Amino acid sequence: MRALSFLRRACVIAILGSSAAAGAADIRIGVAEALSGGAAQYGISIRNGFQLAADEINAAGGVGGAKLDLLVEDEQGKKEEAINTFKKLIFQDQVLMLFGPTLSNSAQAADPIAQAAKVVVFGTSNTADGITSIGDYVFRNSVTEADVLPVTLRTAIKHAGIRKVAVLYGNDDVFTKSGYDNFKKAIEALHLPVTTTETFAKGDVDFKAQLTKIKATHPDAIVLSALLAEGAPIMVQARQLGIKVPFIGGNGMNSVKVFDLAKGASDDLWVGSPWSIENRTPANNGFIVAYTKKFHAAPDQFAAQAYDAMHIAVAALRKIKLSGDLAKDRAALRDALPNVKSDGATGPFAFRRATDRAGRPAGYDAEQTPIVSVTKGTRYEITK
Repeated sequence: MRALSFLRRACVIAILGSSAAAGAADIRIGVAEALSGGAAQYGISIRNGFQLAADEINAAGGVGGAKLDLLVEDEQGKKEEAINTFKKLIFQDQVLMLFGPTLSNSAQAADPIAQAAKVVVFGTSNTADGITSIGDYVFRNSVTEADVLPVTLRTAIKHAGIRKVAVLYGNDDVFTKSGYDNFKKAIEALHLPVTTTETFAKGDVDFKAQLTKIKATHPDAIVLSALLAEGAPIMVQARQLGIKVPFIGGNGMNSVKVFDLAKGASDDLWVGSPWSIENRTPANNGFIVAYTKKFHAAPDQFAAQAYDAMHIAVAALRKIKLSGDLAKDRAALRDALPNVKSDGATGPFAFRRATDRAGRPAGYDAEQTPIVSVTKGTRYEITK
């Protein structure tokens, strides 16, 4: 009996040891996204996109037999939480790489942590100027506002007969301020008259004063640099005041959630992005079907970019041989990633080298062609 008991214990120890060894071979990837707070409408979609891609990759055998292990943390859309989350994932959890954070504000604060630790940080929703100038471990597949907004503006002008615009933007956020700066450059390049420029702050709920001033100037459209938390109520209040002109928005307004948050006031919103739910390529259609089946909701741009980003990272991982030396593996991934090209849900993609403020090579931006759409009812219609 004692001998049998000893054998049983030995078998249990062997099994546990084998499981631990298998677990140690998993590829630990940190995901820091806003899963609560005002930015959760983006962060949850992003988390879902990552999870869908990881599940598909793991079901197909992972990366050389190793499974992706996603360590997901809620950074709440706050700079301080993003910094703390990055430190935990890098130094405590020992992840190979990081995805996130959700907002450009948070990326400006937290990405230097990853750069200093020489850990790849891959943003899928950060579009403000200057993110990738932080350093050569900073990547993003979210196309910058500088690349998208001029195209969106030109397309809206062409189709909606716009001759003058009013501008409304958030002046206390890196993303919305960057959007304003890039809209301003595009407006000036097009010699488009601006009837008035108004501002708001994150967390504001009453925009009637700004909208009343805008209405008095009789613009043909309102250029809006905002996140959904403020942007959707702005659209609702504008319609309540009898303002019927189109809105021209940035990346922060490009989500199917606008149809719920704007409560029927979401028509005639122009946005640009490499991804559209109406762009039914085989790769995108497969993503849309799989996402809808898994999460019982339609995907948005942010889910699609996260989904593609996971596949881009895995393509780089398949080009290197992981040694188990974390510092060497992190550096090898950084070296492999810039050479990846893909054609996923968001279409053909490649990285473009960014520079820092001194003009020296730094991180990597997305090279993609934006699709411009306008909202009608509860859908985005592609325009050219």
